[in-house]
Amino acid sequence: MRSAVAAACALLLMMAAGGQAADEAYRGEIQKWRDAREARLKADGGWLSVAGLTWLKPGENKFGTGPGVDVVLPKGSAPPLAGVFVLKGDQTRVELAAGVEARVAGHPVTGPTPLKPDSNERVEMGDVTLQVIERGGRYAIRLRDRNAAARREFTGCRWYEIKESYRIEAKWVSYPGPRRLKVPNVLGETESMVSPGYAEFELGGKRVQVVGALETPDSTELWFILRDQTSGKETYPAGRFLYADLPRAGKVVLDFNKSYNPPCAFTAFATCPLPPPQNWLPVRVEAGELNYGKH
Repeated sequence: MRSAVAAACALLLMMAAGGQAADEAYRGEIQKWRDAREARLKADGGWLSVAGLTWLKPGENKFGTGPGVDVVLPKGSAPPLAGVFVLKGDQTRVELAAGVEARVAGHPVTGPTPLKPDSNERVEMGDVTLQVIERGGRYAIRLRDRNAAARREFTGCRWYEIKESYRIEAKWVSYPGPRRLKVPNVLGETESMVSPGYAEFELGGKRVQVVGALETPDSTELWFILRDQTSGKETYPAGRFLYADLPRAGKVVLDFNKSYNPPCAFTAFATCPLPPPQNWLPVRVEAGELNYGKH
């Protein structure tokens, strides 16, 4: 009898140890993901280095550190007039002033150089990088500065405690064919994104749905832009982002421990998308990244 009791106790201890090991492995996985997320923010080209956004007008747009320029660079980073960005239709090129040196995609600029929007064709001048972006048919220069105040003064991300209960295997409902999801942004514009369907699950005693989108036509992940009843309280008012692997066998895994703040939480110069009305969740999601409290 005693041996049977001892064996049962040993089995229970082994099961508990196994469960604890699995829990620790999961927590380690999430912590590793969070550390990598913060490292990307703090990297040379991360969102903390974004220090300016200037919309281009047709024709010449002067850039430099002096008076009268259109695109103002940080003091000491460039000559008073470093050059011009020329916008003609949907084409943008950079022309440097005499004696000014810069690189585009790692290559020296030796003459008028075309710049593709939202690409790695960025003008690099010491600690400063200038990138053409396009939003709703408008073009702008995004300034990144390795010495940006937001980067220097960054105090680190804050997170909810990791809870495996917020790793949810949701039902995936595919649309008969891809639909267009209207996504607003902070510029007051609306973008149209491809949506293959939505996830459905229970949380807080309620049945919840969130619509997924494809960031690009060949995306291998679903993108969920959402807000919940913690938004504007513990979490960023405008909502959070969550990525998930593409669904398999009618299921999709949503790990809200990996939900995180959009770039607008860290810089005033981002052009973030906002959650569509379909993704305003009627429940509290007490998982993922907390509000940074700067913007």
